[in-house]
Amino acid sequence: MKSFVVGFHQQDNVDAMQVQKLSEEDFEKASEGGTRHLFELDTNIGFFVFFDAEDADGVVSYLMLQYEEDNEDPTACYSFAMKDFYEFMALYLNDLEFNEEINEEDDEYGPVHHLAHLLFHIVEEGQSVEV
Repeated sequence: MKSFVVGFHQQDNVDAMQVQKLSEEDFEKASEGGTRHLFELDTNIGFFVFFDAEDADGVVSYLMLQYEEDNEDPTACYSFAMKDFYEFMALYLNDLEFNEEINEEDDEYGPVHHLAHLLFHIVEEGQSVEV
């Protein structure tokens, strides 16, 4: 597992975020006790699955798998602090409410677009991290 810091644009209104990129072995250890699928997001930079996992000692991790194109195997796995993961979840849930309020034909920048933008920064920074 390798840690790295992701910086965002000032207008993103998100503080710098410490992220861990997990190897396959790290992922296996982090999820030994089971996983719970929370939500997924399909973007132009990949397909993302968000879930929490428990290791053999009961320690909970907040994880995201990234898939590219039609690959069945994930290209990366990231772990986040609970507060950062909560921010992602809040954006996702807020988008459900946001979409009810606007005409679906409008391409208005909403919470899920903001989430995809944040993921772009994370993936971009994470590409240089080898695990």
